[in-house]
Amino acid sequence: MRASRRQILTLLLAGPIGLAPLPGRAAGTAAAELAPTPACADAAEPTRAQTEGPYFTPRSPLKRDFAADSPGGTRITVAGFVLDTACRPQPAALVELWHADADGRYDNDGFRLRGHQFTDPDGRWAFDTIVPGRYSRRTPHFHVKVQRRGGPVLTTQLYFPGEPGNTRDRMFDERLLLAVSEVGGGRIGRFDFVVG
Repeated sequence: MRASRRQILTLLLAGPIGLAPLPGRAAGTAAAELAPTPACADAAEPTRAQTEGPYFTPRSPLKRDFAADSPGGTRITVAGFVLDTACRPQPAALVELWHADADGRYDNDGFRLRGHQFTDPDGRWAFDTIVPGRYSRRTPHFHVKVQRRGGPVLTTQLYFPGEPGNTRDRMFDERLLLAVSEVGGGRIGRFDFVVG
């Protein structure tokens, strides 16, 4: 019996299944673990910042599930941790996501494929969404803002490995690649943000 996307998301948020344990923590019984991207080590460098682009809309809704916003797209759960530069998880950190639909269009009038959430007590975050489409000279990517409590806002973008458009996109940065895998019949993209 295959697990549903909602079951996978519930497992991701409830415990370490699908996410590698943080440094210094026991692995548990994770069925499929992904290495953090990039791996966090003592005195880790903060995640590289990138422009928010022209399509950011402030005051997005509190939302984790974007699936209803684009029922025809290829589903993916994007998940990870927010950590500080000493690799400590950051609870209640803001994570805001926005991206194009499968045809490369942004909703600039509303909040389709836009939302935010706060990390759980272990610093975990996850969004159930779709793979964004290409547009003009841009390869598929997610836009993200991350802010730990009392810290500065990190604005960046996340990219997909193996996309032909990566080499032609002048914004592309391999340090911002998601680790993408198939877990329980669904796709999961993993990225751990390191914030100052």
